[in-house]
Amino acid sequence: MEFEFNTVPAFEESVEKTGKKLSQRPEKWQQHQQTYKTAQSYRLSLSQTQIKRSFDILVALSAFALFSPVIIVIAILIWLYDFHNPIFSQKRVGLNGKEFTIYKFRSMRIDSESDGVPRLCEDNDSRLTAIGAFLRDHHLDEFPQLWNVLRGDMSIVGPRPERPYFTQQIIEKYPDYRLLFRIRPGLFSEATLYNGYTETIAQMVRRAEMDIDYLRDYSFARDVKIIYDTTMSIICGKKF
Repeated sequence: MEFEFNTVPAFEESVEKTGKKLSQRPEKWQQHQQTYKTAQSYRLSLSQTQIKRSFDILVALSAFALFSPVIIVIAILIWLYDFHNPIFSQKRVGLNGKEFTIYKFRSMRIDSESDGVPRLCEDNDSRLTAIGAFLRDHHLDEFPQLWNVLRGDMSIVGPRPERPYFTQQIIEKYPDYRLLFRIRPGLFSEATLYNGYTETIAQMVRRAEMDIDYLRDYSFARDVKIIYDTTMSIICGKKF
């Protein structure tokens, strides 16, 4: 079942309707015009979208070829730890506010959310397995998301996708979060690189603000820089 959101088109429609109501109130009209301009301008052009998608496919295929031995070793180590599936899947919210299934190497015990209540991972989380803690600290659990990139669910660079449960809470606190539904969520994120993992809704809102800055000032060169900075941080063992 598709998760329903007040998506970007609905957001723009609501802004337009509000404008009609404000047309007789000059003191509010200027502020509304700026809001409408924001709603219209925070998007990638067609050429930017095409170049970004082509680059995603090239990088994902190259990464699979280069890191396939590492991916296989990680999968075996996870399976040997408790003899359960090394791949973890979960519903996330992506392009146009639609749900998709994200894949990761499993870093937690299989009963980590046995009661069905979504929980964010915390520092020294007892649900993490020994190998899972290492994978998560160094972001190696994200390797399977290269498949999400090839499928078109995600991009190499973009805002990190959240679960529907947390996405709705973010929108309630920060409605502009819906602007991020205009682009594919990413494997690498500038906000994650400099803001780290999030443990609270407030931290998620802060990360969303940084993601919207990325969307507003998007460039291919910025994507390349994020990939380089993130890769070097992982190679150097930096935790973020």
